[in-house]
Amino acid sequence: MTDLSRRQLMTATAMLGACLPFARLWAAESMVRFDFAQPLEGWEAVTGKWGIEEVPGASKGKALVQRATNNDFNVIVAPGGPYSDPDVSVRFKPISGEEDASGGIVFRFSEGRYYVVRANALENNFNFYYYDRGRRQISGAQVKAPALGQWHTLRITAEQDRIKGWLNGQLLIDQRDRRFSSGRVGLWTKADSVTAFDELTITPISRS
Repeated sequence: MTDLSRRQLMTATAMLGACLPFARLWAAESMVRFDFAQPLEGWEAVTGKWGIEEVPGASKGKALVQRATNNDFNVIVAPGGPYSDPDVSVRFKPISGEEDASGGIVFRFSEGRYYVVRANALENNFNFYYYDRGRRQISGAQVKAPALGQWHTLRITAEQDRIKGWLNGQLLIDQRDRRFSSGRVGLWTKADSVTAFDELTITPISRS
């Protein structure tokens, strides 16, 4: 390698190193955090009865609550997006439900089609589905059912065709699926589940 080539390589390496902190800063600044202590603006309630209520244990005293009990599924879509590769987390509290007591994250929502990862306080499972005029399961894991009336944390990452899902910090879903590539992010319940949601964050995943 010539001296000129070495100098060019060293210069390029130094420039890349200098740019990395700014890349990390850009990723951090692109995170969207929703404040449910404020009125809902820009949200799209696809199905269900969604509203801001005072809920014990919510980070600012208030949370987004779904109270419809006569739909197959209840979906609300957050403003912003579409996102191709999001990292999404939310706290949820299953309040009541006899048929179902669940909370889920909807992602890559477009024209009524979407993925959802959900937990159910009445079942010992944690499942990943896609919805396209009907819900179909892609994968699932056996878990201890999240306790009714307590706060729990859901998280998903969707990076190209690789989908991961966590419940209370435990990685339980790691699956590849390429049906949907981009869309908006939202929240989900089923049937008669009354569920509160808090601290929803969406962070686009930067590809190197």
